[in-house]
Formats: sequence, structure tokens, C-alpha cells
Amino acid sequence: MNEALALIIAYLLGSIPSAYIAARRVKGRDIRQMGGGNIGSINTFREVGLWAGIIVGVVDFGKGAAAVAIAYGLLEVSPPFVLLAGLMSVVGHNWMVWLKFGGGKGLAAAVGALAVIMPLYGYATEFLIFLGIITVPLIITGNIALSASFGLLALPIITWLATKSGLATILAVALLLLIGLKYLPTARATLRRAGSVSDLIFDRRQKERDREKRKKT
Repeated sequence: MNEALALIIAYLLGSIPSAYIAARRVKGRDIRQMGGGNIGSINTFREVGLWAGIIVGVVDFGKGAAAVAIAYGLLEVSPPFVLLAGLMSVVGHNWMVWLKFGGGKGLAAAVGALAVIMPLYGYATEFLIFLGIITVPLIITGNIALSASFGLLALPIITWLATKSGLATILAVALLLLIGLKYLPTARATLRRAGSVSDLIFDRRQKERDREKRKKT
């Protein structure tokens, strides 16, 4: 019973539409009709404002972290279900029940879940490695989609080398696929917009061009 409850709670936590609420409160608009239409912190930051983006990012991170903490500390479920709770928080974020199963990309919720899971089971160093693999290319390129892809592609390898657990590695692959599926439309749009390989990699340049175009129109 606790196992099922942990997964349901995780999904419902993930489904909290923080970006949608922030855009409605601050701008009186639907975040799905703004910018890239993504229900996440980056689109909120770009279209609603700095503080709204920060708050949404913290809340989305907290959804994944809280899902794992509740499963582990309050419901005391076994490790496989703690891992599944973290995954379900990402499923909830990507397919929100309150928004007709629309949602974001799940990266913040995933990082929040991993930030609790990995140290809990003695893999804090591996979590820092995962963050580093995302952060370094992000600083260089400003391309969150590309940087997140590096981290998510590395996660199953990090998981297997650290744990030698087939289940944990399969769930890491599932996380990669859940987020990767949501990033595909963004990747396609970026490919269409990019004038060169350099623009594709250094997404910051393309965003600046898009901003200039919006000002002109």
C-alpha cells in the first residue's frame, strides 16, 4: 500500500503546474502561449521574469526532491520504489494531470530527485560528477538542451559504474528517454533556426537573434 501511495504522491507532486501558476499570477497569461510554450522555469524566466523563473525552478526542483524524501523518510518504501518515486515525479511534471497531460521537460524535477536519491544511498560524488557534466558545457555554450543531453547520456554509465545495479541503470535510461522525448521538439526547432553548426551549439547567439527579430516586429 505504501509503495502505491508513494508513486501516486510523486506523480501528483510532479504535476503541480508551477510555471503555469506563475505566468497567470504575474502576467495574466497562459505560459503555453508564451515563448516556446514550455511549462518550465527557462520559459518562465524568458517570458515572465527573473524572479518568477527562479521561483519556478526552485519549486520544480523541490517536486522531485520532495517525492523522494516522502517515499524514503515518511512512507519508508524499499529502494526500488524510492527510485520509482523520483521517476514518477518527472512523469508528473512532463504530463500534468491538471493541464490535460501537457507539461514541461522534467529536468529540474529530475535533478531534484537525484539530489536526494544519490546522496541518500552514498553516491554524492557521482551526483556532483553528473552536475559537472551538465554545468561545464552550459557555461561554455549557454545551450541548456545540449548540456542536459550530455548529463542524461552519462547518467546510465555513472549509475552502472557506481552501483552495478541493473534496475537502477534501467531507470536511469528511462529517465533519459522521458526527458529526451520532451526535448526532441526543441532540438528540431533549434536545428531549423540555426544558420550554422556554431549557432546550433552556442544557442545563446540564436536566442539573441530571435530577441532582435521580436523587437523589430
